[in-house]
Amino acid sequence: MMRAYKFLMRPTVRQAQALGEMLRDHCSLYNGALQERRDAYRHASKTSIKYGMQSVQLKDIRSFDPERQGRWSFSSQQATLRRLDKAFAAFFRRIKSGDTPGYPRFRGVNWFDTVEFPKDGDGCRWDSTPHDPVTRVRLQGVGHVKVHQHRAVVGRVKTVSVKREGRRWFVVLTAEQVRPEPLPKTGSVVGIDMGIANFL
Repeated sequence: MMRAYKFLMRPTVRQAQALGEMLRDHCSLYNGALQERRDAYRHASKTSIKYGMQSVQLKDIRSFDPERQGRWSFSSQQATLRRLDKAFAAFFRRIKSGDTPGYPRFRGVNWFDTVEFPKDGDGCRWDSTPHDPVTRVRLQGVGHVKVHQHRAVVGRVKTVSVKREGRRWFVVLTAEQVRPEPLPKTGSVVGIDMGIANFL
């Protein structure tokens, strides 16, 4: 069973600037990959580009642009490309079913508000300083960011996402939990009075 947790982050001024740059660069990667797919389909005899082909190019993109694309987590960039791939999959699925398709759109910096890290420990680390009384999340290229953890996280953290809402930053965790065992049967019967108005 998967459960999501959302906590407010309290970045320093420098960390908030780095978080903004991370969103900007992932947005640029998303839009660049979308442009490549559009150009290939229009100008190269309707060639279709898939996620695997674009993921292979990441290494060259990172080495060509080390100050921007090269400073962020490789896995988070792959997650951004998968996000675009899912948008195209949904587009083609709607075409086949006869619905209004809605071609994937370019994202403005203000409309691209989430970066996902597919695995805790790969480019990010939840509760990166466990002996510190203040909870922190470590993000590659940003550092150890303070988190206002208002409740305990139960289970093993699987994914970590960074989300911007207005001027505030949040970390969203998905944790895998053991499915609770059902209570033993007692043999008792419970009745519920629905009321006449609801019954009718």
